[in-house]
Amino acid sequence: MILRRVARPLLASIFVFGGINALRDAQGHAKAAEPFLTDTFDKLEGIVPESVPRDPATLVRLDAAVKIGAGLALATGRAPRLAAFALVGSLVPTTLATHRFWEIKDPAERSQQQVQFIKNASLAGGLLLAVGDTAGKPSLGWRARRAAKKAEKRAEKALSK
Repeated sequence: MILRRVARPLLASIFVFGGINALRDAQGHAKAAEPFLTDTFDKLEGIVPESVPRDPATLVRLDAAVKIGAGLALATGRAPRLAAFALVGSLVPTTLATHRFWEIKDPAERSQQQVQFIKNASLAGGLLLAVGDTAGKPSLGWRARRAAKKAEKRAEKALSK
C-alpha cells in the first residue's frame, strides 16, 4: 500500500537523523543522559546484570545504533513491526533522560522540554500503530484462534464417528 511506503520512511527519518547526531556527539548526549542513567542504575541495583554497560557514552552509542538500524529497517519495510518495537524501546528511555520538564524551574525552558516530551509521546503512538500494522494480513492471534476452532471441529467430528 502506498500509504505504508510513504508513512514508514517519514516516521523513521527522525530516528535515523537522531541516531546519527548522537554518534557525532556521543559525549554531549552522554552528559545529558548521565543523571537519568545514574539514578536508574541505582534504583535497579541487583536487577540489572553486571554485564550491562554503565558508561553513558557507550549506552548512547548503543542507543544510536538501535535508532539507525531499526529506523532504516522501518523505512525500507524490512521487519517493520519489530523495527517499530525496537524504536519504542529506544524512545522511552531517551525521552525520560532528555526531556525531564518536571525538574526544570525556568518557565520557558520547561515549556520547550514539555513540547519535546509530548512530541516523543506522539512518536511513540505512531510507532505503536506500526507495531500493530499487519499490512492487511491476519494477525497471529487471529490465525491461532482460527486454527484452534478448526482443530476443535475436526476433533468433534472424529469423536462423533
